[in-house]
Amino acid sequence: MTTEARRGRSIQWEDIRLPAWVSGLIGAVGIVLVWWILAATVFSSVGPGGVQAIPTPLQVVVEYGETGFDYYVRNFSVTLAEAGIGYLWGNGLALALSALVLVVPRLEGMVMQVAIITYCVPIVAIGLLISAIAPVPGPGQPLPTAIALAALSCFFTTVVGTLLGLKAADKATLDLITVYGGSRFTELRLVRVIAALPATLNALQIAVPAAFLGAVLGEFFRGATLGVGPGMIAAQQGLNAARVWDIALASGAVALVGYALVGLVARAAAPWSKGGVR
Repeated sequence: MTTEARRGRSIQWEDIRLPAWVSGLIGAVGIVLVWWILAATVFSSVGPGGVQAIPTPLQVVVEYGETGFDYYVRNFSVTLAEAGIGYLWGNGLALALSALVLVVPRLEGMVMQVAIITYCVPIVAIGLLISAIAPVPGPGQPLPTAIALAALSCFFTTVVGTLLGLKAADKATLDLITVYGGSRFTELRLVRVIAALPATLNALQIAVPAAFLGAVLGEFFRGATLGVGPGMIAAQQGLNAARVWDIALASGAVALVGYALVGLVARAAAPWSKGGVR
């Protein structure tokens, strides 16, 4: 297209390029407006006993101020501790088994079967089994059921991502190590770990919200006295819909922050996977 034609052509929607943060802000404002309109009109009378089950954004903000920041710190600190412990256990075991598969390839089938079983078995059934076996902790202490479900929630993703990354190593480089008498452990240490870093870090990033969700689900079982799960149960039983939404939105924000933090670490540790190194 010539310069004259470009000047005479009217501006189309596809010609407008907005920064990513502007598009995200517009989308967020649009969602809040739609939520507010629906909560004040269509869903204003939805709920048991005349209680508004879907509050407006203003009601959610007011409830947050009335509840106080200490309430959320007290409950979220317990859930974050459970999610963190489960995250370390689940990902640590997944990374160890993935490395073992590269050293002993015959174990790959067994490791993948274990990962698939942990992913396919209903998490509620596992939670009931663990809650019946594990001892009940003291008030405010991490719940074993929540830790176990947090670990299981991120195990499958990390195993699959790490194995795919370890197998993505350059074959010519692996052949070179073999020619010079290197062992499988040498391949793993010098080549495969570096090649697998982007995929492994992506898996670890996805595992953050998964571990937090697993911890919250684990708190719905026996023994939880503090945490996001008990907080939501108490708010629901008290017909306090605004607090339920407060806790739910805060949970999403916490999971998003954790996801973003691990993403920053991943970008710093493997900048070539994001185009940071040329």
